[in-house]
This record gives sequence, structure tokens and C-alpha cells, in this order.
Amino acid sequence: MFKVSIMKSLLTLSPVLSNSNAAAPLSLNFPSQFCILLRTATKIKPLKPPKAIPAFSARNSLVNYAKPSSSGQSRSLCTESGASGEIHVIVGPMFAGKTTTLLKRMKSENSNGRFQGNTIKKSSQLDRTLKDLCFMGKLKEAVGILCCTGVQVHSETYSLLLQECINRKEYKKGKRIHWQMVVVGFIPDKYLKIKLLILYAKSGDLDASSIFFDGLLMKNLIAWNAIIAGYVQKGLDEVGLSLYHKMRQYGLMPDQYTFASVFRACSSLAILEQGKHAHGVLIKSQVSVNVVVNSALMDMYFKCSSPNDGVRIFDKSVERNVITWTSLISGYGLHGRVYEVLDSFHRMINEGMRPNQITFLAVLSACSHGGLVDKGREYFSSMVRDYGVQPRGKHYAVMVDLLGRAGRIEEAYEFVQMSPYKKHPAVWGALLGACRNHGNVDMVKLAAKNFFELEPENAGKYVVLSNAYATFGLWKNVAEIRSAMKGSGIKKEPGYSMIEVQKEVHFFFMGHNTHRETEQIHGLIRDLVFIMKDACDVPDLSIELE
Repeated sequence: MFKVSIMKSLLTLSPVLSNSNAAAPLSLNFPSQFCILLRTATKIKPLKPPKAIPAFSARNSLVNYAKPSSSGQSRSLCTESGASGEIHVIVGPMFAGKTTTLLKRMKSENSNGRFQGNTIKKSSQLDRTLKDLCFMGKLKEAVGILCCTGVQVHSETYSLLLQECINRKEYKKGKRIHWQMVVVGFIPDKYLKIKLLILYAKSGDLDASSIFFDGLLMKNLIAWNAIIAGYVQKGLDEVGLSLYHKMRQYGLMPDQYTFASVFRACSSLAILEQGKHAHGVLIKSQVSVNVVVNSALMDMYFKCSSPNDGVRIFDKSVERNVITWTSLISGYGLHGRVYEVLDSFHRMINEGMRPNQITFLAVLSACSHGGLVDKGREYFSSMVRDYGVQPRGKHYAVMVDLLGRAGRIEEAYEFVQMSPYKKHPAVWGALLGACRNHGNVDMVKLAAKNFFELEPENAGKYVVLSNAYATFGLWKNVAEIRSAMKGSGIKKEPGYSMIEVQKEVHFFFMGHNTHRETEQIHGLIRDLVFIMKDACDVPDLSIELE
């Protein structure tokens, strides 16, 4: 057991441990070896607590809280009153999973009237405590203490806590910090407003992030990047690109983070011209390009049907990692170039890169589309055996699709039954598609039953099941599916196709003739049908319902 008279504390808490009558040393046992020194003065007048948040003190709670451990290990808490009236406390790791429990006990005893509390006199003490907790990785405890005290802290402390929430993707905790700012009347400066903008944008709360963005008098590049990335991440790619063009009108030069979002948006919308224009701006601005930007640029060219440009970007990449290689492999797979996929995969391995789950998903998909059943089995087995990559539901779904495309329906069904993801909708969806293509009616009904039961609220499943039944002429089942869909009030968004012609994007929605050139397009399609009939082409008469 340690005995300390006066030492500089490693961590200073609020004066909740102060007790002018604590002349005799305390001895408490905790099961650990690590010790943290806490110091507080005994002669501190308590502040009046806020009306909405009761103050509390742990003057007696530590004694009640700490009980001797039944284990062999023990840790001591010793106090000694010095001549200056200070109490020096060595506590075992209060922050090793004990802080939350201590706070709960404080709240409980406070509500029961078991002790009277004091609030913190100087916010600098709380600042140091929160920063130390943050540096120790105890974000949960730091946020809990901050929200319980009802005291304003320095903007640097708020900034540190918010940044930790963003880095760890603990967005709910970040919103609690913002709530605490509002409750105590703290007005964030421009820097903190941008932090909050980033927090809400990454969490997907675009309404709140837009409020912070619109409230900025001077919008810098960081703010623009945050709001653009937020909309692109949410799938609102058109809005993200619109904000990008607006930013350019204000004269700001994009950086690598801006381009990563823009290329991702162009990739999702498959608009090659705007992607090329953004690529030109990237070259002219001489922005240092990193792996993320190069990967997004490659993905954009591949998804915009320009694979040669995607390969050219890869060949010019000075820095490559597994993300770059996966973008190349996925791009080849997207265009059905199976052997290029496998060749690129082995080149990546030879360069010392370790594939991840997305890499294997692209390789297995290529094997499925190429009919390489044995190769697919080999790669699937090597995931855990050679690389320690655990297959997920999508990998099992691709394997089912691989077997189903090869006509091995019974084998695919057995694979589903033996897999740990037989409750995964994608697995049954893959089996349903395979049975439909190969005309196995009995297996279609079995797969359809399991597929539908997993996510009955998914509107897309009604259409998939309806199409599967319609393929075999099971119109009674089709009517039941449509009736169930209408009765539950589920509506499916209409499918659409999109094409970019001379920098203009054209949308064609299922069941709508809203395009200004609909009649000319239909006339051209009829001409093409006649040409194909003359060439003895046999059309696919299977019915697709939207």
C-alpha cells in the first residue's frame, strides 16, 4: 500500500472528494495494479448548481462504493491530510471500467438525499479531467462526466471531444456534447460550428448539417467538403455535385477530399463528361493525389464504361494498396473480363498485398459470371485458410449464385443449408434467381418462401417473387403477391434507366412517357425489333413486372 503526502496529481477532478474532517487515512481495496493520483482541496466553496442539472459530490460515495475484492489481487486507495488542508488520493484505475459505475452510484445517492453535492468551481479542472480521459481512450466516461456537471468547458476541450466522436464514429455521443453546449448556454465559435457540421454530415443528419452550413458567414473549403461528402454519402449525388459547382463559382479550389466525393458522385450517376471535367480540374490544380482519390477516379471510369481510362489511371498510380488493386479487380469484373480479374488478383498477391473481403467478393463474382465453379470454390476456401478473411453473407450468396448458374441447384440448396448465413436474404435471393433461370418450380416455391419471410417489408422482394412466379405461369401466386403488396401499403419506386448524351443526362422511368423524345425513341425501337426478327433472333418472352 502506498502512502503519499504531497505529489502532483496525474488527473485532477472536481472537488467532490473534499472533506475537511478526513484526518484519518482511508484504505480501500480494488482489484488491479495501476494507480492514478487525484488531488483536491478541502476548502472550496460549492457553486450554486444549475436549475436543470443537480450537482452532486462523491464525498462519501467512494467509501460506500469500494468493497474488498474476493480475488487475490488488490489495489489500494490511500488518503492523507496535509498541513495545507489538501487531501492526496491514490486511486486504482477508476477509469478502467469503473467511472460509469461510479457516476451511476453518485446519481442514485444524490436522488436519495444521501449526500449533498458541490459543483466544480473552476472549469479548468474539468477541462484537464476530460482531456486526460480522452487521451486514455475513455470517451464514454468523458462525455458522461461532461453531461452530468452542467459546466461550460473550454472550446478546445469541446473540439477534442467532438473530434474523438467523429474519429470513432460515435455520433450519438457527439450529439450529446452538442446538447450539453445548448443546455449550459455555450455559444460555439466558427471552428466548433464546422466540427458540428462534420459530425452531423457524417451521421447522415443533413437537415442539421445544412443549418450549420447556412449559418456560416464565411464558408471555407472544409465546410464545403463536409456538406458535399454528406450528401454524396447519403446517396443524393445530384445535390452533392450541385454544391460542388456552387463552390467553384465562389472561387474556391477543390482539394483531394473534394475530388474523392465528386468522383464518387459521378460514378454513382454514371456521368462520364462531368467526371472527365472534374479530372481535368484535378490535373490543372496540381493537387497531390492519394490512394483514395485514385481509387475513386478508377471506379468512376470503370462504371462510366471507360475501362481503358480506368486501367490507365492504375498504371500511372505511384502509390498502390489493397484499395487500388480492389478497384481495378472490381472494374474488370464489372465489364465481364474474368481472366483479367484473376490475373490482377495474383499480381496483387505477388506484390505482397493481402486481399480483403471486398477483393474476394469481386473475384468470386467474376468466377460466377465466368462459370468457373472449381476456381470459385478454391478462392472461397482460401479466404480463411490462407488470408484469415472470414466470409460474410454476400460471399455465401455469390457462391450460391456460382453453383446455380452452373445448374447445380440441389448442390446450391445444400450449400445454403450448411452455411452460417441461411437467414441472410441475399443467399435465398441468389437461389431463387438460379431456380427461376433453370426452371425448377418446386425449388422456386421453397426459396421464395424463405426469401419472403426474412424481410417481408422490402418492396423489391414482392417484385422478385412476382416475376419468379410469372416465369412459370403461376398467375394465382402472382395475384396473391400483388394483393399482399397492395394490402400492406407497400409501394416500390419505379425503375429507371439513365444515359448521358452530349453532357445532358436523360432519365427513362418504368411506366412513364415523360421524355420529350419518347415517340421518336419508340419508333427507333420498333425498327430495331424488325431488324432482329429478320435475323432470326428469338426474343425472350419471359415477363418482367415492375
